[in-house]
Amino acid sequence: MATTACSICQRATPPDTLAQAHSYAFWRRADGACPACLQQSLLRTLLESGEAALHESIQRVWPLDAEAAFGALPTLLRLHADPRFAGRGVTIALLDSGFYPHADLVRPMNRIRAWADATVEHVPYLLFSREHEPRWPGWNASAESQWHGTMTSVVAAGNGFLSHGLYRGLASEAQLVLIQVRDAEGHISSESIARALAWLKKVGPALGVRVVSMSVSGDPVEHLGGNPVDAAAEALIDSGVSLVAAAGNSGERQLIPPATSPRVLTIGGIDDHSSFSHEEIRLWHSNYGQSAEGLPKPELVAPSLWVAAPVLPGTSVGREAAELFARRARGDSSGGSRISEMRLITPHYQHAEGTSFAAPIVASAVACMLEANSSLTPVLVRDVLRATAHPVPGASVERQGAGALDAGRAVAGAMAERHTGAAGFRSPEITPGGMRFALHDHDARSVSVLGSWDAWQSPGLAAARTEDGVWQTASMKLAPGNYTYKFLLDGTRWLDDPANPAKAHDGLGGLNSVFRVARR
Repeated sequence: MATTACSICQRATPPDTLAQAHSYAFWRRADGACPACLQQSLLRTLLESGEAALHESIQRVWPLDAEAAFGALPTLLRLHADPRFAGRGVTIALLDSGFYPHADLVRPMNRIRAWADATVEHVPYLLFSREHEPRWPGWNASAESQWHGTMTSVVAAGNGFLSHGLYRGLASEAQLVLIQVRDAEGHISSESIARALAWLKKVGPALGVRVVSMSVSGDPVEHLGGNPVDAAAEALIDSGVSLVAAAGNSGERQLIPPATSPRVLTIGGIDDHSSFSHEEIRLWHSNYGQSAEGLPKPELVAPSLWVAAPVLPGTSVGREAAELFARRARGDSSGGSRISEMRLITPHYQHAEGTSFAAPIVASAVACMLEANSSLTPVLVRDVLRATAHPVPGASVERQGAGALDAGRAVAGAMAERHTGAAGFRSPEITPGGMRFALHDHDARSVSVLGSWDAWQSPGLAAARTEDGVWQTASMKLAPGNYTYKFLLDGTRWLDDPANPAKAHDGLGGLNSVFRVARR
């Protein structure tokens, strides 16, 4: 498919995707923009309008509810995701009850590679091309069984097509394999989950599957170990595929396959209050316990509340949402309480909650890590995720594992793994000569650092290429105090430091990175 360079970041992007920018009255660039750059501009407009009202031009093309929109801050921004990575070249497989070919997955081009039904012995499946309109048995049933998988797949890899790029998943350019594991009687069995994993072991390599997200639970087990799901999961991990599973939401010391598998990444939940601040995070009432080998679970926690997820088209919820927002557009505010009750954000999205959404968020972060470093093994993926997580204040290790996902730091950790001097990739870093900054970027031609220490004066602190893809500044002495900074790539593209989790609003709809120089 033909591509055109984004007018902001210069990344090759399909023309249909760039054209989405033209629907915004505030957009000034004639050549369009990719979803990542468009999101930054959209967020800037939202923030400049304040939390009480949105910019009039946005309301004309996208009838948002102002308070609800800010109640569902985009996941990428909440997780400090590195905007340079979107799961390109990686395929994510999702196991769930059922699916719908949502616009955020199939427009402007189809990213669903395959659909399979693992509820029967000989797994039937269909393959699709990028030009295909994917269809499978019951695809348009608007049934309850489709709701959950539609939400989890879009949370992981939706491109925000129905929100003009705002509510994108971290892996918005990844390919997908969708595997149905709920049978006609409405039951999800361990047998179906194990069959799906065995099918992926056989078919997955040809489809490029590197990550599996499982927001399902099989049959409860009295004794850990020896169940078919664990065995199938371990075999798939041995083949080089990372597996992620939801821990469950009852808050009990109990795990059900596939969350019991020793090397599956079991994900608990957090409530981050839709905030940038780590101090705002509180633990969600997710399950915990041990694997068959006595390993503590969960390994990690991620957002399980205030997650923007799609409304299933054609359902009663979808029809009511359209009517409620149409009434609001006509000036009728009587449906406001119903919009809140249904947790609607727009006619197309609503708040979702549960570890069922924390798991695909982590899976999408893994896809971005694999885009950054395709040589990562499941062991290294796990190690990097744990090393870059941040602790949840006041939560026990038993309940939170290594802590909460930091998507930006995880990608930075993944990139560090392909360089011999990985220990030197901390940024910012205090050295005997002062503060030093480092960045991984294999596409940039020049890198500099600008910051508050000299009122953001150009040209800033120049970074030198120390090896392929690695940029590092000289050390700089600074007086004690708090500072903000950003990288400037090729003189045109701003980037907050992916390796530094401390962020603050830059006043323009984006983020600055923050650090403190302490008194000696």
